[in-house]
Amino acid sequence: MIDPAPSADARLGWRFPATFWFANVAELFERAAFYGMFITLRDYLGQNIGFGDVYAGVVAGGFSLLLYTLPAFLGPLADKLGFRAALMLAFALLTAGYALLGAFTLKSTAIMSLLLIVGGGAIVKPVISGTASKCSDAVNRARAFSIFYLMVNIGAFSGKTFAPFIRQGLGMRYINFYAAALAFAGLLLVALAYRNPDSQGMGKSFGDVARAFGKVICNWRFMALIVIVSGFWTIQGQLYAAMPAYIFRLRGADARPEWLANINPLIVMTCVVWVTHLVRNFRPENSIAIALFIIPFSALAPTFAPALERAYGQSISILGLFSLHPITLMVIVGIAFQGFGECFLSPKFMEYASKQAPPGEEGLYMGFQHLHSSIAWLVAFVLSGHLLDRYCPDPLKLQKSAPEVYRQWEAAIAGTAPFPDAYASAHYLWYVYAAIGVGAFFALLVFKYITMRIDRRSARLAAAIPGSPVG
Repeated sequence: MIDPAPSADARLGWRFPATFWFANVAELFERAAFYGMFITLRDYLGQNIGFGDVYAGVVAGGFSLLLYTLPAFLGPLADKLGFRAALMLAFALLTAGYALLGAFTLKSTAIMSLLLIVGGGAIVKPVISGTASKCSDAVNRARAFSIFYLMVNIGAFSGKTFAPFIRQGLGMRYINFYAAALAFAGLLLVALAYRNPDSQGMGKSFGDVARAFGKVICNWRFMALIVIVSGFWTIQGQLYAAMPAYIFRLRGADARPEWLANINPLIVMTCVVWVTHLVRNFRPENSIAIALFIIPFSALAPTFAPALERAYGQSISILGLFSLHPITLMVIVGIAFQGFGECFLSPKFMEYASKQAPPGEEGLYMGFQHLHSSIAWLVAFVLSGHLLDRYCPDPLKLQKSAPEVYRQWEAAIAGTAPFPDAYASAHYLWYVYAAIGVGAFFALLVFKYITMRIDRRSARLAAAIPGSPVG
């Protein structure tokens, strides 16, 4: 796309239009609502709704697939309706979806609720990131997306911080009412303060939209990179797909996996701006390569917990200030790796996606950049259901099928007995995700090798034939 000429202020400061800031605050509300609910969604579907491990993973995976696929289709709708109208529709759908999910515990109403949340979330994603693109230029776009990503993670952090108090005090279903209240606050903010950043791209014909879709799909480099980085997000998705259940089943119901998951946004909030500045001149592929190199260590970290427990027992002192169980400690280490890798990946990838977009098609392209998550989260949740069932089964399932094993599990949680054999290999599930991360890293190396050869050949041809286009 052609960017407006940068001004001196854009070069020196962090000034953006008021609409940019209102959009980011709305994003904070939306992310707080979503992550407050999402951190225990799989467990809520499995226990409160009654799907069980495997089918809860399938339902949550299908939900995630739609949530991150539909922005590619609803982005053009946002361009056509206007960003403000689209956002108001989105927050209305989110409010209704969260409220319905908490009000009823039937499988049919749960599916209906999730579809409403999908509709709202799929509109929010391209509109907010599209607003960041429209309110910035070539010079300060990376800064705009680093601020956007900072707000995303403030929302994720705050939503998960309060969720355990609601879960332990009132019950897991009440988290959904908490999410509905946050979504309604976002609706009020948009209605009162948000204004369309510009009118360019609104009211396009469906023929224009179809042609734009064709251009995106034919951008093979963009689509290949989407598939490759989905390996990163498959591992990061375990914050919600496997980690909460893993912690509940090995540390007990009093554990707070929501707080452990908050290590990720805490690291991102702390590091994303300076990391983005550090890699501001990197090619996107190089910054993404750093993230993909880091992410397998995130999955491997929890696998060291059994060895630490054998060496140090069930409590490890941290600088003499406090103590942590080895499982808790190594999950924290793994999540910290995730957050740090995310700082190298997300802003640069969003910047890369925004630069593919012609003027007026920001919603479309910023919608497509979420496709990596649709692939990743489907794999993450479906795979986690099977891996948990195999290596770290639901104690309630054991209570029915093997009461004596369940009683030993209860004693192990209380610290008076070893865990039953059914949990002896619980950490094995993390090896599967580490392998996915390693595969993604080497796939990116192959991608870089192929594209660099193509670029060098194009440059030679351009030099040999004066006036010929490069690339």
